[in-house]
Amino acid sequence: MKRQLSDKDIANMIGEEFIPDDEHTKKSVRSELHLSTRIPKPNDKIPENTVIDFHQHTEQEAWDMLVHITTSGIRNATVITGASGILKIKFQQWATESILSPYIESFTPINNGSFKVKFHKQKTSL
Repeated sequence: MKRQLSDKDIANMIGEEFIPDDEHTKKSVRSELHLSTRIPKPNDKIPENTVIDFHQHTEQEAWDMLVHITTSGIRNATVITGASGILKIKFQQWATESILSPYIESFTPINNGSFKVKFHKQKTSL
């Protein structure tokens, strides 16, 4: 079930007051802005498992990826850091010493360049 945007929601998106002349105008504005694709579905299922690969990413990009996964509600992930390099070391530091460590229940090496990560269950805010 999709949430219907109010006229106030549309006004906030376009940055000015939205006063539609008629129902046809409302529908055409909503269609043109592709509003049905901008509203997340509240019942979307969060996958239990995912894989994130740090190869070809900067340290900042890898951090951002990890933050996203950690706060997304996903319970398990395979994190591929590569066998050598700074991201393997950084991942282990982030998992134990950063602001993300309270969200990470455990992480164990799978091989020399990847880890199996289990996240604490997130409480839903809906």
